[in-house]
Amino acid sequence: MKAYLFNHRVRLIYIHDPMCSWCYAFTQSWTKLQETLSIDIPIISVVGGLASDTTEPMPLHTQKMVQQAWQRIEQTVPEVSFNWDFWTHNTPYRSTYPACRAILAAKKQRQTSEVEMIHAIQTAYYQKAKNPSLPETLQECAREIGLDEAQFAQDLTSAEIDSQLHQEIQFARSLDANSYPSLRLQHNGNLHVIAVDYRDHRTMLQQINHIVQEL
Repeated sequence: MKAYLFNHRVRLIYIHDPMCSWCYAFTQSWTKLQETLSIDIPIISVVGGLASDTTEPMPLHTQKMVQQAWQRIEQTVPEVSFNWDFWTHNTPYRSTYPACRAILAAKKQRQTSEVEMIHAIQTAYYQKAKNPSLPETLQECAREIGLDEAQFAQDLTSAEIDSQLHQEIQFARSLDANSYPSLRLQHNGNLHVIAVDYRDHRTMLQQINHIVQEL
């Protein structure tokens, strides 16, 4: 993953996790930024992997931490809401690697399916109160976006996809992206942190344009 960082004069790198609630909160602003960003600035999407594989139920203190994040999001980004039934209808797990692998497996099968899979996972999790840490939920998401289910199931647990996930995680760490969502602008061999704005994409667009035009 590192190799492509300096292959081009300018790139915007988006580091995220499909089960990160703040990434979900960022969806509308991020979409608008992509729509208004210059076509001369390609975008690279990287899954950062918030939480590794586990079959242990999420500890109560971690559940409380995530629930508090949901509350803060609903207060600060009013257009975003959550289905709180998730917490009573599921055994939550602090494991986002399966959902990250699902993004990579979807891209392998159809390059354009990345955004569709992210949306399917987030809808299942935050609106339908389903658990994206479980393979059956991810399989359902694959079916919803029209992927070959047998191929998706095979890729989801393959060594190839797992290796790719760990490469992307290491790349995210090399960018000092320790929280998600994160944005990094690579310009003429230098890396710039773009401050994420959940409410107004124009602040990010202005920062990016300033760096590209002034430097």
